Amino acid sequence: MYKVKTPSFVPTLTKGMVWHLKGLEPQPTLYLTFDDGPIPKLTEWIIQLLDEYNAKGTFFCVGHNIQKYSTIHQELLVRGHSTGNHTYHHLNGWKTKQYTYLENVLKASEMDPTPLFRPPYGKITKRQLQALKKRYHIIMWDVITGDFDQKLSPQACAHKAIKAAEDGSILVFHDNQKAFPRIQYALPKVLDHYAKLNFQFKAITPKLLKGFGE
Repeated sequence: MYKVKTPSFVPTLTKGMVWHLKGLEPQPTLYLTFDDGPIPKLTEWIIQLLDEYNAKGTFFCVGHNIQKYSTIHQELLVRGHSTGNHTYHHLNGWKTKQYTYLENVLKASEMDPTPLFRPPYGKITKRQLQALKKRYHIIMWDVITGDFDQKLSPQACAHKAIKAAEDGSILVFHDNQKAFPRIQYALPKVLDHYAKLNFQFKAITPKLLKGFGE
């Protein structure tokens, strides 16, 4: 079970994590993020679509996928998007021992030495967080689109995302095959809706986060 909009009290209970980025820009801004890639076709489609809106995104990449599809990963960087560590094997922190989890993150960092990290499934233990936040900005979200939810229609996915997002929101999409039918419909709808409202779409970067109260 998941909530599209992260309850407002959650960030107050989880110090050391970034849940939203409201108030950093004079122009209303959304921060589109994509988990689990890169993979052929879908990640490439997302790159092309973002280009159409002059939009930049943040891609939390699985190390194993970077190793297999290094050309696509490089294309993300060339196009001006930012990348984050999403572990090497997409591990669930709640089900993984401390040493194994941290080793897996380190292995992913060998593929991409990014200072951004997002725990797969959003699940990370307090000890894992304490260890990782010394090296990484831990990026969470305040809007999860549900594109991974195979019971959710593409139309409902788009509607829920648009209803929940606001200036400074960090939205989660997924560039994996399970999400494809919903992201293919919802992502263009989100981009079009907010572009008409004069929103900009920016990547999350260490420079952007400098001094931001986590």
